[in-house]
Amino acid sequence: MKLLSAQDHQPPAEGDTRTVALPNDADAMALTLDGVERVDLHFPHFTDGRAFSQAFLLRRRRGFKGEIRATGDVLIDQLVQMQRTGFSSAVLREGVDAADAQRQFERFPGFYQADAVNPQPLFAAKAA
Repeated sequence: MKLLSAQDHQPPAEGDTRTVALPNDADAMALTLDGVERVDLHFPHFTDGRAFSQAFLLRRRRGFKGEIRATGDVLIDQLVQMQRTGFSSAVLREGVDAADAQRQFERFPGFYQADAVNPQPLFAAKAA
């Protein structure tokens, strides 16, 4: 997962159809993906997890191959789950150390369950 500082994130420019900022109360299944390269999903508060569902729907059900970016109240302890639900990048809050955030992925190197990125559970992947 690519980690961006708040200064490195550029929200979608007006009129740019390649990047879409999807409100977290919008239906991800209704979004038109023609020509879209990046979808920004917003976490207004860390306890609001609707963007996790939106990312999963975009990846697994819609087959979106572009970048899905987490914005807003992104906590480093949620980064692994973000990656597993389909996010490919996250914008870290102001003052968050990128090295601390990257260590989250080293703490959890593998999972038994399937997810949006790895659709087969670990046992099935090893058997294949």
